[in-house]
Amino acid sequence: MNTPDQPPPETPPRPGLVQRALNTIEWAGNRLPDPAMLFVWALLLTLLTSAFLASVDFDAMDPRTVQRDAAGQITQAENIRVLNQLSGPALATFLARMVKTFIEFPPLGVVLVALLGVGVADQTGFIRAAIRALLNLTPSRWLTPMLLLVAIVSHSAGDTGYVLVIPLGGVIFAAAGRHPLAGIVAAFAGVSGGFSANFLPSSLDPLLQGFTQSAAQIIDPTRTVNPLCNWFFTSASCLVIIGVGTWITDRVIEPRLRNVPVDGETPDASATEPLTPRERRALWVSLGAVGLGLGGLTLAAWPAGSPLRSASGSLTAHGAPLMDSIIGLIFLLFLVPGVTYGIIVGTVRNHRDVIKAMSHSMSTMGYYLVMAFAAAQFTYVFRESNLGALLAVKGALFLQQLGLPGQVTIVGIIILSSAVNLLVGSASAKWAFLGPIFVPMLMQLGLSPELTQAAYRVGDSSTNIITPLLPYFPLIVVYAQRYVKRTGIGTLVSLMLPYALLFLISWTLCLLIYWGLGLPLGLQAPYTYP
Repeated sequence: MNTPDQPPPETPPRPGLVQRALNTIEWAGNRLPDPAMLFVWALLLTLLTSAFLASVDFDAMDPRTVQRDAAGQITQAENIRVLNQLSGPALATFLARMVKTFIEFPPLGVVLVALLGVGVADQTGFIRAAIRALLNLTPSRWLTPMLLLVAIVSHSAGDTGYVLVIPLGGVIFAAAGRHPLAGIVAAFAGVSGGFSANFLPSSLDPLLQGFTQSAAQIIDPTRTVNPLCNWFFTSASCLVIIGVGTWITDRVIEPRLRNVPVDGETPDASATEPLTPRERRALWVSLGAVGLGLGGLTLAAWPAGSPLRSASGSLTAHGAPLMDSIIGLIFLLFLVPGVTYGIIVGTVRNHRDVIKAMSHSMSTMGYYLVMAFAAAQFTYVFRESNLGALLAVKGALFLQQLGLPGQVTIVGIIILSSAVNLLVGSASAKWAFLGPIFVPMLMQLGLSPELTQAAYRVGDSSTNIITPLLPYFPLIVVYAQRYVKRTGIGTLVSLMLPYALLFLISWTLCLLIYWGLGLPLGLQAPYTYP
């Protein structure tokens, strides 16, 4: 019983509707099996579904098999079929390819090679010193938008953001006295949710343009598409992603994480202290080493005949040697300053310290390797079964049959792309079979291929962050578990869902407003056809 001098204990406020919904999603998601086991169950379900649907004749053309004559008339096409992955030959191929499937899993080599260099830079103290210097220069209120901006810019270097920016987001927020999970999810939102928001061209632009142009030439054999046809729109999209992402992080995510204890790694107590003169000198020398390396790279890439250029002379085209070398360059651009910094401050005394730092970074990746193995096997079977392609084609045909007005159809394209993205992770793979359906369909409605591609990119990006089938999703769970050990799929999905929904809504409105104002989408990019 309370005495007159003791006020009654305060009753914690009842969570709002949104918080209760997110708590339910987290609870349900965390009741799912371990992420690795989830991929195993998904693999088994795909095998059974493919066997059940293999005998069904689907009345829909597979756009990958369509052949046309010079006049654009179809001369040959096959209906899309689900391939039975439980058949003897398919199982034999699956077992024979198991090791190769794992080794060729796209995120695997990217993550491990990049982390070798990043691990040295981390263990020698170079990254912590750079963060401390950054925190002393950046006002706390600008920390979230700055992190989102860096995450968006990282798209130009392929998958760099997943292995570099996202874990650094947790470190930076922790060092600033904020919850590290908020930094991880904010960076994840910028890297993956805002994948098509970038004011710098990337290899994705010409990659999608190639599929768009081929699809447009089904209707008009002379129609061409500029690789930077969405450049102005994706540049403007940066403002949307940074603005909306900052609001969600500061107003939704961090209040939700207030009562979530950090029971894993904690930031160094000296993380926010000014650098000592020796550390400052080491940092400047190390950054100078980075500058010299980038200068040498620029000189090597500058000549028209540089071996870093593609056959067409481009440095940023898909398949250009420079683009293919990004991960190797990241390895060197962290290894060199990391070793330089370590030698000056005394954390590197001989080569054994460098090898030890690399070994330490690899020792933290055991759980990810298990998940990557399961994810790689599922991804292979799902791709080979044609189930993802079937769902995409059927959805697109349904949208076509509705015969909706242009603006409503564009919204439908965005929603369908975002739904398909939950099942098929690769942006180019989805557009390879969606493009030949969407582009000709909307051209016949008077809408340009460039507008259709922009709509696809909005839908494709927004839901990257809530699908466990994203190849890097297990890696983000591992990053989060460093700080909060109980983090599971449900935790991450519940934290990312506000970003996905508000990105989808705000980005769609941005495209419609952009279209309504008649602002240029990019280079040589009309809204209408012809």
